[in-house]
Amino acid sequence: MQDLLQTLRRLRAPDGCPWDREQTHESLRPYLLEEAAEAVDAVGEGPAALCGELGDVLLQVAFHAVIAEEEGTFGYAEVERGIVEKLVRRHPHVFGDVQVSGAAEVETNWEVIKTAERGGRPRSAADRVPASLGALARETQAQKLGGREKSGKEAVQAALHAAPDTAEGIADVLSAVVAWARSAGVEAEVALRERTAQALAALPDPGEGT
Repeated sequence: MQDLLQTLRRLRAPDGCPWDREQTHESLRPYLLEEAAEAVDAVGEGPAALCGELGDVLLQVAFHAVIAEEEGTFGYAEVERGIVEKLVRRHPHVFGDVQVSGAAEVETNWEVIKTAERGGRPRSAADRVPASLGALARETQAQKLGGREKSGKEAVQAALHAAPDTAEGIADVLSAVVAWARSAGVEAEVALRERTAQALAALPDPGEGT
Protein backbone atom coordinates (compact mmCIF):
# COMPACT_ATOMS: atom_id res chain seq x y z
CA MET A 1 0.00 0.00 0.00
CA GLN A 2 2.87 2.37 0.74
CA ASP A 3 4.27 1.66 -2.72
CA LEU A 4 0.89 2.59 -4.23
CA LEU A 5 0.66 5.80 -2.20
CA GLN A 6 4.21 6.77 -3.10
CA THR A 7 3.48 6.13 -6.79
CA LEU A 8 0.45 8.42 -6.65
CA ARG A 9 2.41 11.11 -4.79
CA ARG A 10 4.98 10.96 -7.59
CA LEU A 11 2.27 11.23 -10.23
CA ARG A 12 0.78 14.24 -8.39
CA ALA A 13 4.15 15.98 -7.98
CA PRO A 14 4.88 19.23 -9.91
CA ASP A 15 6.94 17.26 -12.41
CA GLY A 16 4.53 14.32 -12.46
CA CYS A 17 1.64 13.48 -14.79
CA PRO A 18 -0.44 16.47 -15.96
CA TRP A 19 -3.66 14.43 -15.98
CA ASP A 20 -3.18 13.01 -12.49
CA ARG A 21 -2.26 16.43 -11.12
CA GLU A 22 -5.56 17.90 -12.39
CA GLN A 23 -7.81 15.37 -10.65
CA THR A 24 -10.01 16.24 -7.67
CA HIS A 25 -12.43 14.30 -5.47
CA GLU A 26 -15.22 15.56 -7.74
CA SER A 27 -13.54 14.69 -11.04
CA LEU A 28 -12.78 11.15 -9.85
CA ARG A 29 -16.39 10.31 -8.98
CA PRO A 30 -17.24 8.63 -12.30
CA TYR A 31 -14.05 6.56 -12.16
CA LEU A 32 -14.85 5.31 -8.66
CA LEU A 33 -18.31 4.24 -9.81
CA GLU A 34 -16.93 2.63 -12.95
CA GLU A 35 -14.20 0.70 -11.17
CA ALA A 36 -16.61 -0.53 -8.49
CA ALA A 37 -19.02 -1.72 -11.19
CA GLU A 38 -16.21 -3.49 -13.06
CA ALA A 39 -15.18 -5.23 -9.83
CA VAL A 40 -18.75 -6.46 -9.42
CA ASP A 41 -18.68 -7.81 -12.98
CA ALA A 42 -15.35 -9.53 -12.34
CA VAL A 43 -16.78 -11.64 -9.51
CA GLY A 44 -18.11 -14.00 -12.15
CA GLU A 45 -15.03 -13.89 -14.36
CA GLY A 46 -12.52 -15.75 -12.24
CA PRO A 47 -9.84 -14.94 -9.65
CA ALA A 48 -7.41 -13.22 -12.02
CA ALA A 49 -10.04 -10.78 -13.29
CA LEU A 50 -11.31 -10.07 -9.78
CA CYS A 51 -7.77 -9.50 -8.48
CA GLY A 52 -7.09 -6.95 -11.21
CA GLU A 53 -10.35 -5.08 -10.74
CA LEU A 54 -9.95 -4.93 -6.97
CA GLY A 55 -6.58 -3.31 -7.62
CA ASP A 56 -8.33 -0.64 -9.69
CA VAL A 57 -10.77 -0.01 -6.83
CA LEU A 58 -7.86 0.25 -4.40
CA LEU A 59 -6.24 2.76 -6.74
CA GLN A 60 -9.29 4.99 -6.37
CA VAL A 61 -9.09 4.74 -2.57
CA ALA A 62 -5.42 5.69 -2.64
CA PHE A 63 -6.02 8.51 -5.15
CA HIS A 64 -8.64 10.14 -2.92
CA ALA A 65 -6.43 9.65 0.14
CA VAL A 66 -3.46 11.39 -1.50
CA ILE A 67 -5.63 14.29 -2.66
CA ALA A 68 -6.99 14.67 0.88
CA GLU A 69 -3.45 14.44 2.25
CA GLU A 70 -2.44 17.36 0.03
CA GLU A 71 -5.45 19.34 1.23
CA GLY A 72 -4.64 18.57 4.86
CA THR A 73 -8.06 17.02 5.54
CA PHE A 74 -7.14 13.35 6.08
CA GLY A 75 -4.75 10.70 4.84
CA TYR A 76 -4.72 7.01 4.08
CA ALA A 77 -3.84 6.19 7.71
CA GLU A 78 -7.12 7.76 8.83
CA VAL A 79 -9.07 5.81 6.20
CA GLU A 80 -7.50 2.56 7.31
CA ARG A 81 -7.81 3.26 11.04
CA GLY A 82 -11.42 4.36 10.67
CA ILE A 83 -12.59 1.21 8.92
CA VAL A 84 -10.73 -1.09 11.35
CA GLU A 85 -12.27 0.69 14.34
CA LYS A 86 -15.70 0.53 12.72
CA LEU A 87 -15.44 -3.21 12.08
CA VAL A 88 -14.38 -3.90 15.65
CA ARG A 89 -17.10 -1.63 17.06
CA ARG A 90 -19.84 -3.20 14.94
CA HIS A 91 -18.85 -6.80 15.73
CA PRO A 92 -19.17 -6.94 19.52
CA HIS A 93 -20.12 -10.62 19.18
CA VAL A 94 -16.60 -11.26 17.87
CA PHE A 95 -14.45 -8.65 19.64
CA GLY A 96 -16.62 -8.32 22.78
CA ASP A 97 -18.85 -10.45 24.93
CA VAL A 98 -22.16 -10.01 23.08
CA GLN A 99 -23.94 -13.25 22.19
CA VAL A 100 -25.93 -13.62 18.95
CA SER A 101 -28.19 -16.37 17.67
CA GLY A 102 -27.35 -15.95 13.99
CA ALA A 103 -26.85 -13.63 11.04
CA ALA A 104 -30.26 -11.95 11.42
CA GLU A 105 -29.41 -10.78 14.93
CA VAL A 106 -26.02 -9.57 13.69
CA GLU A 107 -27.80 -7.34 11.16
CA THR A 108 -30.17 -6.01 13.82
CA ASN A 109 -27.30 -5.20 16.16
CA TRP A 110 -25.39 -3.56 13.29
CA GLU A 111 -28.22 -1.10 12.70
CA VAL A 112 -28.55 -0.37 16.43
CA ILE A 113 -24.83 0.36 16.67
CA LYS A 114 -24.93 2.58 13.58
CA THR A 115 -27.79 4.58 15.07
CA ALA A 116 -25.85 5.00 18.32
CA GLU A 117 -22.84 6.25 16.35
CA ARG A 118 -25.04 9.03 14.97
CA GLY A 119 -26.06 10.06 18.49
CA GLY A 120 -29.35 8.19 18.30
CA ARG A 121 -30.49 9.91 15.12
CA PRO A 122 -31.80 7.30 12.67
CA ARG A 123 -30.86 7.65 9.04
CA SER A 124 -33.58 8.68 6.64
CA ALA A 125 -34.58 6.27 3.90
CA ALA A 126 -32.86 8.51 1.35
CA ASP A 127 -29.63 8.39 3.36
CA ARG A 128 -29.73 4.60 3.45
CA VAL A 129 -30.05 4.16 -0.33
CA PRO A 130 -27.12 5.79 -2.18
CA ALA A 131 -28.19 7.95 -5.11
CA SER A 132 -25.37 6.53 -7.24
CA LEU A 133 -26.69 2.97 -7.08
CA GLY A 134 -28.28 1.60 -10.23
CA ALA A 135 -32.02 2.28 -10.50
CA LEU A 136 -33.03 -1.36 -10.02
CA ALA A 137 -30.74 -1.71 -7.00
CA ARG A 138 -32.18 1.48 -5.48
CA GLU A 139 -35.74 0.23 -6.02
CA THR A 140 -34.83 -3.09 -4.39
CA GLN A 141 -33.48 -1.32 -1.32
CA ALA A 142 -36.43 1.07 -1.21
CA GLN A 143 -38.89 -1.84 -1.24
CA LYS A 144 -37.03 -3.57 1.58
CA LEU A 145 -36.89 -0.40 3.70
CA GLY A 146 -40.55 0.30 3.04
CA GLY A 147 -41.56 -3.20 4.06
CA ARG A 148 -43.14 -3.84 0.69
CA GLU A 149 -44.26 -7.41 0.23
CA LYS A 150 -42.63 -9.58 -2.41
CA SER A 151 -44.89 -10.52 -5.31
CA GLY A 152 -44.99 -12.89 -8.23
CA LYS A 153 -45.46 -12.71 -11.97
CA GLU A 154 -49.16 -12.11 -11.57
CA ALA A 155 -48.45 -8.67 -10.07
CA VAL A 156 -46.14 -7.88 -12.99
CA GLN A 157 -48.86 -8.88 -15.46
CA ALA A 158 -51.42 -6.76 -13.61
CA ALA A 159 -49.06 -3.77 -13.58
CA LEU A 160 -48.32 -4.24 -17.27
CA HIS A 161 -52.02 -4.43 -18.09
CA ALA A 162 -52.82 -1.27 -16.13
CA ALA A 163 -49.79 0.81 -17.09
CA PRO A 164 -50.15 3.68 -19.57
CA ASP A 165 -47.44 4.24 -22.17
CA THR A 166 -45.73 6.87 -20.03
CA ALA A 167 -42.62 7.10 -17.89
CA GLU A 168 -44.77 6.63 -14.80
CA GLY A 169 -46.47 3.56 -16.22
CA ILE A 170 -43.19 1.96 -17.21
CA ALA A 171 -41.76 2.76 -13.76
CA ASP A 172 -44.74 0.99 -12.17
CA VAL A 173 -44.01 -2.12 -14.22
CA LEU A 174 -40.29 -2.02 -13.41
CA SER A 175 -41.13 -1.71 -9.72
CA ALA A 176 -43.37 -4.77 -9.99
CA VAL A 177 -40.55 -6.65 -11.74
CA VAL A 178 -38.20 -5.82 -8.86
CA ALA A 179 -40.77 -7.17 -6.38
CA TRP A 180 -41.04 -10.34 -8.48
CA ALA A 181 -37.24 -10.69 -8.52
CA ARG A 182 -37.19 -10.37 -4.73
CA SER A 183 -39.79 -13.13 -4.42
CA ALA A 184 -37.63 -15.36 -6.59
CA GLY A 185 -34.46 -14.57 -4.60
CA VAL A 186 -32.91 -12.77 -7.57
CA GLU A 187 -31.06 -9.44 -7.45
CA ALA A 188 -32.72 -7.52 -10.28
CA GLU A 189 -29.72 -5.22 -10.82
CA VAL A 190 -27.27 -8.11 -11.12
CA ALA A 191 -29.62 -10.16 -13.33
CA LEU A 192 -30.09 -7.32 -15.81
CA ARG A 193 -26.39 -6.48 -15.80
CA GLU A 194 -25.55 -10.09 -16.68
CA ARG A 195 -28.20 -10.16 -19.40
CA THR A 196 -26.88 -6.90 -20.88
CA ALA A 197 -23.32 -8.26 -20.81
CA GLN A 198 -24.46 -11.31 -22.77
CA ALA A 199 -26.23 -9.12 -25.31
CA LEU A 200 -23.19 -6.89 -25.74
CA ALA A 201 -20.90 -9.89 -26.15
CA ALA A 202 -23.13 -11.16 -28.96
CA LEU A 203 -22.89 -7.93 -30.93
CA PRO A 204 -20.51 -7.98 -33.93
CA ASP A 205 -17.17 -6.27 -33.51
CA PRO A 206 -16.87 -2.83 -35.12
CA GLY A 207 -15.85 -3.18 -38.72
CA GLU A 208 -17.18 -6.71 -39.21
CA GLY A 209 -18.76 -7.15 -42.57
CA THR A 210 -17.16 -4.01 -44.01
